[in-house]
Amino acid sequence: MPVGDEPDVVERLIPRGAHILELGCGAGRVTHPLLERGYTVTAVDESPEMLERVRGARTVRSPIEELDLGTRFDAVMLASFLVHAGDPAVRRGLLATCRRHVAEGGAVLIQREPEDAHTRVPRERAVPGGGLVRIAASEPVAPGVRAVRCVYEFPGARWTQTFLSRPLTTETFEEALAEAGLVVDRYATEDRTWVLARAAH
Repeated sequence: MPVGDEPDVVERLIPRGAHILELGCGAGRVTHPLLERGYTVTAVDESPEMLERVRGARTVRSPIEELDLGTRFDAVMLASFLVHAGDPAVRRGLLATCRRHVAEGGAVLIQREPEDAHTRVPRERAVPGGGLVRIAASEPVAPGVRAVRCVYEFPGARWTQTFLSRPLTTETFEEALAEAGLVVDRYATEDRTWVLARAAH
């Protein structure tokens, strides 16, 4: 997948040269542009196959919710809508890791779903390189949990991904942050999908 607007969002909110802890880095889709813009990145993922593709960053193989590096970072980034994990215990673990690793005065950047993520279906968007990402379905599978089917189409390749999502209203999202000792500083994009949070005092 090509990079989206994530590096631009980070650059608007976090000074260049900052050390960012990127949780769920995958193959480095966002990591590499951040490095190019002058950030230091520690990239975390469970998958050794993904981490093998990351270049120029310190890499750590670990489930996010179990991570404890014993150090704090200028910024912690939890993107890819991971905060909407289907299991509330996993979500609590993810946010606890964010709080555990953010420095005093540092920032936690969280990407959340748009308000209409599960009602404006199907929908699609074009991506650089001639690709298309289509949200084909969002169906309830358990109380408060939906199964989302996403179709990716690129020249010469097509694949489908299904993942579980627990929709969060603004109120329940902020309650989840508060439980982890975090507070919203501001909603950083017009669509309110990117949130700048800080440690609560």
